[in-house]
Amino acid sequence: MTEPMGLRERKKVRIREQIAATAIRMFLESGFDQVSITDIARAAEVSRRTLFAYFATKEDLVLQRIADHEDEPARTVLARRADQSPLDALREALLEALRRRDPNTGLNDDPDAMAFFQLISGTESLTVRLTRYIARGIDTLADALRENDFDPVTARLVAAQVMVVHRELAKMNQQHLANGQSAAARYPAAVRATNRAFDLLRDGLGSYPE
Repeated sequence: MTEPMGLRERKKVRIREQIAATAIRMFLESGFDQVSITDIARAAEVSRRTLFAYFATKEDLVLQRIADHEDEPARTVLARRADQSPLDALREALLEALRRRDPNTGLNDDPDAMAFFQLISGTESLTVRLTRYIARGIDTLADALRENDFDPVTARLVAAQVMVVHRELAKMNQQHLANGQSAAARYPAAVRATNRAFDLLRDGLGSYPE
């Protein structure tokens, strides 16, 4: 059973969220490269030293929202029902995330969510840094699969494919929304694409094209 978060821990979480929210607001207003760490610390009313205690790099101020979810696929596998395969659990979780318009699926047309992903896609240092988070997601998912009797090579290859599928599906959704399609209009195609992706992961390319 998880113990309640103490006062000190809650304060640290609030400070971290305050710094990140301030930074993202400033980046969206002025551009990532135009805002300095000093500017962010001053606006968030913390010292540079405090800021760096929570975020090692300027890029982490943006990508922490994604980093907080990097081990979700691993947790999905470890928490799945006894009658579910790992891939079925991952498919179900992603379909549920699409249904609730989780921003990490790319299927969220809230202006703030769209601006956030446009900030990432339009900033080279952020897209490069994002690959590190994806790599850590692969590591944690591969570990979870090994705990579920996958051999090490298969676990690693499946984990890599799953994480790439997640990222590519999100990018597809983001692109359609950026071109003016609403999340509601995109939803049926997003579900079909997700099911197609997991069919391929399950069966390989033997049955495609048909």
